[in-house]
Amino acid sequence: LQEITKPLCVCVPLSKKVVDGTKSRKVKTTHLLHIDEHDFTMRPAFAGPAVPVGVDVQVESLDSISEVDMDFTMTLYLRHYWKDERLAFPSSTNKSMTFDGRLVKKIWVPDVFFVHSKRSFIHDTTTDNIMLRVFPDGHVLYSLRVTVTAACNMDFSRFPLDSQTCTLELESYAYTDEDLMLYWKSGDESLSTDDRISLSQFLIQKFHTTSRLAFYNSTGWYNRLYINFTLRRHIFFFLLQTYFPAILMVMLSWVSFWIDRRAVPARVSLGITTVLTMSTIITGVNASMPRVSYIKAVDIYLWVSFVFVFLSVLEYAAVNYLTTVRDGKERKLREKVREQSLPCTCDMSHARTMMLDGTYSEADANSLAGYTRASMAAEDASEKQERMVVHLSLDNESTGTKKKGIRSFRIIQNTHNIDTYSRMIFPGAYILFNLIYWCVYY
Repeated sequence: LQEITKPLCVCVPLSKKVVDGTKSRKVKTTHLLHIDEHDFTMRPAFAGPAVPVGVDVQVESLDSISEVDMDFTMTLYLRHYWKDERLAFPSSTNKSMTFDGRLVKKIWVPDVFFVHSKRSFIHDTTTDNIMLRVFPDGHVLYSLRVTVTAACNMDFSRFPLDSQTCTLELESYAYTDEDLMLYWKSGDESLSTDDRISLSQFLIQKFHTTSRLAFYNSTGWYNRLYINFTLRRHIFFFLLQTYFPAILMVMLSWVSFWIDRRAVPARVSLGITTVLTMSTIITGVNASMPRVSYIKAVDIYLWVSFVFVFLSVLEYAAVNYLTTVRDGKERKLREKVREQSLPCTCDMSHARTMMLDGTYSEADANSLAGYTRASMAAEDASEKQERMVVHLSLDNESTGTKKKGIRSFRIIQNTHNIDTYSRMIFPGAYILFNLIYWCVYY
């Protein structure tokens, strides 16, 4: 019974215990990498040949392009490759060791900086975005995540139909080409980009890499690496915000050519409205642009459009002035006709004086409604004599003048023809300007 009542022991196999590599290591990392045994303030192979440092870059995002400040902001992964035999360590598995940014301060790393950069920083969320990987043979991979804002020399002579090429330049700050040889690790393949990179105003056409030597008078020659990218501006935004409103304002100014020349308030207010609107469009475009000392393509278009609008106002001013001059001459002519001593002029009616020019107003036409066919026929006999008086008076006024003066008087007599010609000349000239503009700049 005692054997039966004996508790049963069930053996359950325990899971394999994970080996903690930090405990099994007999020496610390600083001892394994011989950090305390070397002076890492000196470059590898000091006093020997230049240290080759390969570089590759992965562009994470192109954050912004600023025309006003002439710069761009880019976030990228910057990786350095070199060999430092002082960091070689024995390994049976030939595996590398990976560290964070704390070890970077204890060893030598390349002092690469961004030329022409305005601002830059290493990301530190949640910790410093720095990675250091050391291989048993002493090869080192040093990677960090950086956001940099750098200058970009832009040419706005074709804005907004332009393409801009910006460059991010990398260079060693202290080591010349005799101490450090900076190069692209895999040529053009050293630069990789995210396919999802896009900008609201630009189309990214291409990225490519170049390298050359840079010379400074006081320090010497340095290896410099270039990341070049070309941007082409999207035109649709500017078509909606700038070009289409300008075209509409120019077309609106042509409406005055179809308004009666005696409607002064309507034509003047229309002309002033279009001029002020064009001024507002020009001011708005220049407010978002740097103050460059040369003419931009958009300036040419807007100012030519402004000239067309302004000329339509001047056209009405000319029409109004010539109409006033013509009316004054008509009044003087009527007074002279009435003062003539010839009997055929003593009873010249208003209907006869209207024949002095080829146009009739609506009031004049209504005034003729009271004339019957018989009364008009009764006055036909004296019509020739009245016209003779008018021609005589015109001949007396034009005595001693040139033919040019006579032609100008005929133009004054037909001021309504100026509006007629303007209806064809203004649209035709503006269409021709648009054809030339878009063929040259687009």
